[in-house]
Amino acid sequence: MKTLILGTKNRDKLREIREILLDVPLRLEPLPEGTPTSPEETGTIEGNAVQKAVNYAEHVGTWCLADDTGLEVDALDGAPGVDAALYAGPDATYADNRDKLLAALEGQAVRTARFRCVMALANPAGEVLATAEGTLEGEITTSAAGEGGFGYDPIFRPLGETKTLAEISADDKNRLSHRGAALRALEPRLLELL
Repeated sequence: MKTLILGTKNRDKLREIREILLDVPLRLEPLPEGTPTSPEETGTIEGNAVQKAVNYAEHVGTWCLADDTGLEVDALDGAPGVDAALYAGPDATYADNRDKLLAALEGQAVRTARFRCVMALANPAGEVLATAEGTLEGEITTSAAGEGGFGYDPIFRPLGETKTLAEISADDKNRLSHRGAALRALEPRLLELL
């Protein structure tokens, strides 16, 4: 069985990617302890995903799958966008980011938004062999609901759903999510290459 390094230091993303790729015949491993942080981000979701995959694959010396995700809120001209994880500052918690976003949308009638995720696969030579994007349309709620998921999940309700991502099961979230869509789009290429 081939090993694939998952290029993220976010334990929640790591768990979610493993759940989504559960049936893929690969050994999915986290970054080794002591792996340096990826270089400064590029400013685009795709650029960040590619940069992480290449950087980690070269450093670790094996195939690497990395992602970057953004949350685009229409009423905020696409913010927080690529900076979603750092929206309330470099040391912000998930709750801090959610609180800042809810405050920014206070009184807004239009609360449409989308998650965008790009997955990138690189080999140890630093070549990017595949990328895939997934999107999830929805809206930002007026308050947090649910205990599941992570990040903005308690305030994001997918289009056509009555519950937030934090209120539905992990299986349902992975079926609907931007990350799930990107990974399913990438899976045939992943199996072909590995």
